[in-house]
Amino acid sequence: MNYLEKYKKDIIKLILFTVIIIFAFIYIKTIGSFLAYLINIFMPFIIGIFIAFILNVLLNFVENKLFKKLNNKNYKTWSKLKRPVSVIITFIIIITIIVFILGLLIPQLQNTVSLFTKNFDTYKEQTIEILNNFGINSESINNYSTSINNLKNEITSYINNNRNEIMQITIGVASSFLGSITSIIIGIVFAIYILLKKEDLSRQFKKILKAYLPEKYERRIEEIANLSNITFGNFISGQCLEALIIGLLCFIGMFLLQIPYASTISVLVGFTALIPVFGAFIGTFIGAFLIFMVEPFKALIFIIFIIILQQLEGNIIYPKVVGKSVGLPSIWVMVAVTIGASIYGVLGMILSVPLCSILYSIIKTDVNLKIEEKNKVPAKIKR
Repeated sequence: MNYLEKYKKDIIKLILFTVIIIFAFIYIKTIGSFLAYLINIFMPFIIGIFIAFILNVLLNFVENKLFKKLNNKNYKTWSKLKRPVSVIITFIIIITIIVFILGLLIPQLQNTVSLFTKNFDTYKEQTIEILNNFGINSESINNYSTSINNLKNEITSYINNNRNEIMQITIGVASSFLGSITSIIIGIVFAIYILLKKEDLSRQFKKILKAYLPEKYERRIEEIANLSNITFGNFISGQCLEALIIGLLCFIGMFLLQIPYASTISVLVGFTALIPVFGAFIGTFIGAFLIFMVEPFKALIFIIFIIILQQLEGNIIYPKVVGKSVGLPSIWVMVAVTIGASIYGVLGMILSVPLCSILYSIIKTDVNLKIEEKNKVPAKIKR
């Protein structure tokens, strides 16, 4: 009887945990739909928090480094204006970077389209010549052209006969696009509020924890929050450094291989490399298209070069630079990115590394504490 009384709470916890697990497995689809519904509702605010975490790294640099001399003067007026001015400058820097990249990319795309239109007949003759070299005669080419024209007529006929359905699909896509734009705008506004009032929000959060939770849990949540803040900050810094390295390596490689548009495409590849591990491939598609319109053979060389560079990035540069900055071993960086991509695409890839790093740090600390308690000997925490 004493044995049952001693472990009564643990038995009840185990039973409740088992019931919850069984319930979750039975109603997993319903729970998944409900969670997706909640995420959809709170998506603007999730986007805002994500934007705020990213911009907070740059904001801290602007506020604490750029205005260091003014901060030391302790002016009352400046103490009130410091945060709004720093937020404005932060957004100006981000917008300037985006405009700079688009300013490099859009003219090149326009020139490429213009060049493609101008040389279309030449490309057509070259294509026919290549097909002839592979033993495809003019009769087969004409049949292929006829098939394309027939397909074009069938598509036109389908559009004319199904205008209502196509209109509904178009309206649905447009509504989804407008909804995404609205969510992003709300997210940006929410991010600005977070950045302006981050100390107040932190203080309010701590008061809520203190009011409703035992001291042990309050302290633990604060530790996790601080760890999350540091990890996300280090992740953004490491990610930017890694993107800079990839952009420079891409430029050097393209310059040595005499591939056209080296500067433009290197900036694009570096920018898209902000998406962990697989980001460089996004810039590769646009870059290959630009090069193909000028020198098709160089486009093939560029793709091979990027594949090699991506292997270097994914297996050496990214795990060492970003993994080290967030305190996550190389193997877990790859696991985190792969799982994140399968769960939530690009956003999942971006968030997976810092989230995995936080989870890794929590488990590592807890494991070492358990061992320390078990052995009654202070254990040195190792990674």
